[in-house]
Amino acid sequence: MLKKKIIILLMATLTSTSVLQAQTLDLNTAVEMALNNNLSIKIAQKDKEKAEMGLKGTKAVLDPTVTVSSSASISETDDKGSSRSNKNSIALSMPLYSAGKNELKISKAKDDIVSMDLALYRTRQNIKYDTTTAYYNVLEAQKIVAVDQESVNNYKEHLNNVQNLYNAGAIAKADLLRSEVELVNAEQTLIKAENSYEITVAKLRNIIKNSSTDKLELTDEILLSEFTQDLATCKIIAKEKRPEINKLKIAITQSEKDIKIAKADKNPNLNLSVGTNWDKAFLPSRDNNSWNAGVSASWNVFDSNITSAKIAQAEISVEQAKLELEKKSDEIDLEVTEAYLNLQEAQKRFKATGLAIKKAKEDFFIAKEKYKVGEGLLLDVIDSQLALSTAQQNNIQAQYDYVKYKAQLENAMGVEVV
Repeated sequence: MLKKKIIILLMATLTSTSVLQAQTLDLNTAVEMALNNNLSIKIAQKDKEKAEMGLKGTKAVLDPTVTVSSSASISETDDKGSSRSNKNSIALSMPLYSAGKNELKISKAKDDIVSMDLALYRTRQNIKYDTTTAYYNVLEAQKIVAVDQESVNNYKEHLNNVQNLYNAGAIAKADLLRSEVELVNAEQTLIKAENSYEITVAKLRNIIKNSSTDKLELTDEILLSEFTQDLATCKIIAKEKRPEINKLKIAITQSEKDIKIAKADKNPNLNLSVGTNWDKAFLPSRDNNSWNAGVSASWNVFDSNITSAKIAQAEISVEQAKLELEKKSDEIDLEVTEAYLNLQEAQKRFKATGLAIKKAKEDFFIAKEKYKVGEGLLLDVIDSQLALSTAQQNNIQAQYDYVKYKAQLENAMGVEVV
């Protein structure tokens, strides 16, 4: 009795340990882990931080600057001995007028932050899409393994029947040998499927930065919701929502501001300056200092057409940015079209393969039973088993292709995948 209790306790402990070693993971958690740990997002965040620092630096151009200088010297001559002197100054300066140049630079720096925000947002969208696809790839590979395992089990059961018939002298040895070969082939296919499954798990772990050795148990199944929007609507949504489109529009605006900045060099600049100077002491005093204040103007009257060249260069940049926008729009159109057509194709395949499985199961059952009673051919059993496995795999692939193409289409449209 005591021995039985010990065995039960050990079995319970082992069961508990195996449960603890399995890590459950739903899709939303996987996406959250990827967003928190992915290096591409961290790099994009650093780009935004750099843009924010750039804005601070650009804004500082409008603030006053204070310069302090001090010098001390000793001179010595043979006739008069030595003399000491020191000179000190404090000067404050600030721009009064730059023909809008400084304000435009600040505006461009703000645009940079918006542009980095868009880049970060697109990076997050791509990470969500990659994680979703990787998650579904694991589920798909897991089901393919189950189909191949079922095929191996069927071949084992069939080989059992063949062995019994051969022992009874009802069939030739060739049938036994062929059945053994088919079982080995099925086992080879299963081994490959299991390896493919492990690879998909490794890829998912890599995306979400999960280095645990615990077995992953994915808890979310696919939800086959019908996609009702037409292709034209998808393209319109993509043009509105894709961050790259808005980022390129900002690039055009920035290039147009560069034209204005370049033209500002043809106008005068005004600066205010206030300062004090003193010598013979380290600090100014009432009797030992002088003050000055003034406004200075500078006007580049002739610069050998350097400003005109800058204006022409900025105008070319505007045209180039517009071409980049047109190019990206065409690329997005193609992305949306390909994903949409693939989605439609997967949907049609899924509907067709459901019926094929039902017929393949019936065909396999008939071929197997006929062979048992000596009225069927071995080749019919093998062919029907292959047809069943193919139909099951096609159905699984169609299902997961559908949800993956749907995620691809949503990502191409710039909408949230999860």
